Amino acid sequence: MYNILMTLILVVSVLIIIAVMMQPSKTNDAMSSLTGGADDLFAKQKPRGFEAFMQKVTVVLGIIFFVAALALAWYSSK
Repeated sequence: MYNILMTLILVVSVLIIIAVMMQPSKTNDAMSSLTGGADDLFAKQKPRGFEAFMQKVTVVLGIIFFVAALALAWYSSK
């Protein structure tokens, strides 16, 4: 059981890294800091399409990682 949980954590951690790296960047260029960031008016829009999918994948993988880590800690304490 220990080996299965360790393998699951390893695989999920690699998938989390890939999912985070695939998400589009939300940072503005340096010019927006000089101009006061006037384009922040529409920055609060909900993500759609690929962005929304990648956010959901990241959340699900994070939950799986957290549960597997708790299960591994519980199993290791026995």
